[in-house]
Amino acid sequence: MTRTATLRVFARFTIVLLAFLTNSAAWSAQPIKLALIEGLSGPFGNTGAAVVRNLTMAIEEVNASGGVNTAQGKRPLALLQYDSKSNNEAALTALQAAVQDGASYILQGNSSATATALIEAINKHNKRDPQRRVLFLNYAAVEPSLTNDRCSFWHFRFDAHADMRMTALMEVLRADQEVRSVYLIGQDYSFGRAVVSEARRQLQSKRSDVQVVGEDLHPIGKIKDFLPYISKIKASGAQAVITGNWGNDLTLLVKAARDGGFEGKFYTFYGNALGAPAAIGEAGVDRVVAVAEWMPNAPGAASESFYKRFLKRFPDPAQDYAHLRMHMMIQALARAIDKAGSTDAVAVGKALENAQTSLAGQAGFMREQDHQFQQPLMVAVMQRKGTPGVPFGVEGSDYGFKIIKRLSPEQVSMPTNCEMQRP
Repeated sequence: MTRTATLRVFARFTIVLLAFLTNSAAWSAQPIKLALIEGLSGPFGNTGAAVVRNLTMAIEEVNASGGVNTAQGKRPLALLQYDSKSNNEAALTALQAAVQDGASYILQGNSSATATALIEAINKHNKRDPQRRVLFLNYAAVEPSLTNDRCSFWHFRFDAHADMRMTALMEVLRADQEVRSVYLIGQDYSFGRAVVSEARRQLQSKRSDVQVVGEDLHPIGKIKDFLPYISKIKASGAQAVITGNWGNDLTLLVKAARDGGFEGKFYTFYGNALGAPAAIGEAGVDRVVAVAEWMPNAPGAASESFYKRFLKRFPDPAQDYAHLRMHMMIQALARAIDKAGSTDAVAVGKALENAQTSLAGQAGFMREQDHQFQQPLMVAVMQRKGTPGVPFGVEGSDYGFKIIKRLSPEQVSMPTNCEMQRP
């Protein structure tokens, strides 16, 4: 069986399963297909699995509220899954299969390199085959150029890009006068390089007294033992590490820091879940800092209600990683389809580029100029569960993250050089 055929079989099985779960027999029209192209196996399979859980719940909630309105009547959303194995070539093969299987929307995020390849392929496909045009919804690929010089009408990013996340982290680091030396480490691809470059730039402008004492870019998804890197970090005298690492590359890095006796702080993009808190344990209290659009200990009844719904849907502690932006993305898409009254890519795209949505006490909007979602960001520090401000631990552990800084969309918004070409 060819790779494309295998992808189709898996996708069709998924749509049948989801149709059963959402009682599709009650619907008057066929489901609208959303194709997830993601690394669902391999070194980053756990991050792909977290995406599936969040999208599944978000789609279930849209369908439970009546689905979306189109000229064919109310229609449910259905998720098709294609395993890219975190490989660009496989992702492009999956894109072809998804289009052939009738998907109207492509969802991906866990690699900016893959997102770049998909944007270029979708641009060409939509020009070549206007009857089957698709939109690309990006929930996690945060290399800044994707909504700058590589911007596309067909691409919408719902995560804050790397420079925006760094801006939020730097607001906390700027006030942390104990830190006078930092080490920069990242994955050696477009996103990792962008994080390291932006960290240098923002340190120079906001904390020029802080010395960068070392820098490393390592192969993505291939390092099994980070102790040699931790040894270099310790030898440099760094008081803190700044990293955009994600998935196992982050979990193994912080585990090595614990095992290697590094006592400095970690300023991270993704240090709040997927095994990282458990890997570092007690040593991470007051030392591991993370940034996100939302975290479980965000204050307010709406936030607590959302998180409790997530925990009820996925009670296994190992599955505890809620991504609010993915839920807001699906909500925004559903409303855009309602407004357009169809699944036509141009009509839905024009509705989506003016989307405003709110959930769990958070609100955001899509910036029409570059299709970069504008939303608040939260910075939090690892603390013991049960301490003030930390009612929830993560992944069943005794550790959670206390919100120490909340920044408005205006505070983290960044200019763009996007020159959008619209159909």
